[in-house]
Amino acid sequence: MISRIDLRGAALPEGQALRSLLPRADFDVSAALEKVRPICEDVHHRGDAALIEYGEKFDGVRLEHVRVPAEELDKALAGLDPAVRAALEESIRRARIVHREQRRTGHTTQVVPGGTVTEKWVPVERVGLYAPGGRSVYPSSVIMNAVPAQEAGVGSVALASPPQKEFGGLPHPTILAACALLGVDEVYAVGGAQAVAMYAYGTESCPAANMVTGPGNIWVAAAKRYFTGLIGIDAEAGPTEIAVLADDTADPVHVASDLISQAEHDPMAAAVLVTDSAELAAAVEKELAPQVAATKHVEDRIVPALTGKQSAIVLVDSIDDGLKVVDAYGAEHLEIQTADAAALAQRVRNAGAIFVGPWAPVSLGDYAAGSNHVLPTGGCACHSSGLSVQSFLRGIHIVDYTKDALADVAATVVTLADAEDLPAHGAAVKARFDWKVPNTK
Repeated sequence: MISRIDLRGAALPEGQALRSLLPRADFDVSAALEKVRPICEDVHHRGDAALIEYGEKFDGVRLEHVRVPAEELDKALAGLDPAVRAALEESIRRARIVHREQRRTGHTTQVVPGGTVTEKWVPVERVGLYAPGGRSVYPSSVIMNAVPAQEAGVGSVALASPPQKEFGGLPHPTILAACALLGVDEVYAVGGAQAVAMYAYGTESCPAANMVTGPGNIWVAAAKRYFTGLIGIDAEAGPTEIAVLADDTADPVHVASDLISQAEHDPMAAAVLVTDSAELAAAVEKELAPQVAATKHVEDRIVPALTGKQSAIVLVDSIDDGLKVVDAYGAEHLEIQTADAAALAQRVRNAGAIFVGPWAPVSLGDYAAGSNHVLPTGGCACHSSGLSVQSFLRGIHIVDYTKDALADVAATVVTLADAEDLPAHGAAVKARFDWKVPNTK
């Protein structure tokens, strides 16, 4: 059901050579970019009319208005299963505890007497959030995007999610209920690339946003790339992935269940086990078949994901080699199930989030650990972080120097300006004192 990659018996290669040996899903955003371009520009020119037409074309729903009426949010919350409401409220509570601690405060540094640099943190003014609505419903993604934006102090938060034919053209009612619990009352029944375009350009119903965050399919990722520079984005989210670094102390039942838990997202989801134990590898392979047979979404998601080129069991000579492999892979979610899991977690350099030991499965982080589940995919964890309060804050430096403090460093500024053949830069300093300002032509 899942392939093997055997890296035992020789020294591991470094860098890209090692990355090229590891499984990864194909995710061609560049090809999708050309297909979303006309959609985005159509929204630019025709606004809500284009959004309504794309809702009919892609979602099978003809809408009169794209904004969801406030009473529908209240109705969804009133009709929510009490157990689901309690679970969402607990998830929100825990996320707020963690994200509230992330808020940065301003700091002033005195560089010299009379010369200070202050860094202040300012939230973006308006954010457009996206919650997928394809194979599954993701109220948890509403929480993971809205909470850090709110804790950062973003003044205007909107959310878009695809219209659902079975719910009369509204987004899924659990999405709407989650918005109501979070106090997000500006919600749009718009999906895909057109939702990103709505935020980027603004329409009659929806003012333009400064930033767009939230996971989505390849069309959403391509639209984010298309608008990079016009708006800020969190990431071009690719297929979800889990890597498990495990030794012979790991429970194969746990490992198999965790691999399956990510495979059920999507047929392109990646599930990777890295281990120095051939016995564990065999035990996990044996566990996969009955566990897969006993669950849902087998043929349309789990089996294609586990049998695809993006999933594998990787055998290594040692856990140290396994650490090199998972660092090269840069997993969105990395579980460590070894004898010294906590110590090993401190040595990991590249991962979106790390789950330590047998009692911290990825599904805990998806819903109720307090951490954020919007994480870098496709190896981007080697240079990018998951969504956090910092994602919605901008650091601005305020430079405040007195005349004496500028005079003290004036010669340095002039010397460096001359070294870069930018004499007018130096002249801007000289003009403030008694120095002769030369003709710079």
